[in-house]
Amino acid sequence: MENKKILYISQEITPFLPETEMSLICRHLPQGIQESGKEVRVFMPRFGTINERRNQLHEVIRLSGMNLIINDTDHSLIIKVTSIQQARMQVYFIDNEEYFKRKFIFEDEDGNFFEDNDERMIFFNRGAIETTKKLRWTPDIIHCHGWFSALSPVFIKKSYKNDPLFKNAKIIYSLYNDEFSGELNPGFKKKLDYYGIKSSDLNLLKPVNYINLQKTAINNSDAVILGNETINEELLEYAKKSGKEILPYKGEDEYIKEYNSFYNSILK
Repeated sequence: MENKKILYISQEITPFLPETEMSLICRHLPQGIQESGKEVRVFMPRFGTINERRNQLHEVIRLSGMNLIINDTDHSLIIKVTSIQQARMQVYFIDNEEYFKRKFIFEDEDGNFFEDNDERMIFFNRGAIETTKKLRWTPDIIHCHGWFSALSPVFIKKSYKNDPLFKNAKIIYSLYNDEFSGELNPGFKKKLDYYGIKSSDLNLLKPVNYINLQKTAINNSDAVILGNETINEELLEYAKKSGKEILPYKGEDEYIKEYNSFYNSILK
């Protein structure tokens, strides 16, 4: 029997970014799932705070060179990779000079949310999906972590719904306490028109804030996992009412085993 394939699209992974519950899960979960016999691929953004030399990142020429169009402008997609030796696992990084060179993640040095976070988000999610296509790797499950990955369920269910690589994939979205204040650029929804995503698919994004973005991700996912012990009450209630299968929060000693069992139940 062919090994099941799990694609991870993650906002943060340690040791490349500081330790949080999310970054630790995104580091150890793929390793544990791989050791259980499944195949994994892992993607994250190449934020400018990541030290490429220390983490031994290098460009994958055969995967780089594609342009992604955002708001009628071409943006070069650069793919970098490194190996986590003790895990025998590779991590792919989505990079672009304009979007990810800056030495901050989502806010500038004064704490101001970047005005182009919407475009950075589009670029990251599309970049991960397009690179998976270039790898000719067909995932059985796509597991998204963090609000920055919230567009992947929308893209897979709407833009790539007829693509043979993704049409049978199950999408799992993990909810965390990673809330940002403020809103994304109000032109965000219009920028998604190019990818065949209709306004009616984005009805909840009024305004384009954290809560509504998470609700949209839930709507386009097949199942939800609670990644933190405490989750925003409005989102928790929304997830329960959605009718999606939900895996409650699991602690450090049990989450890998429980997530693996959850994957197996989703794939039945």
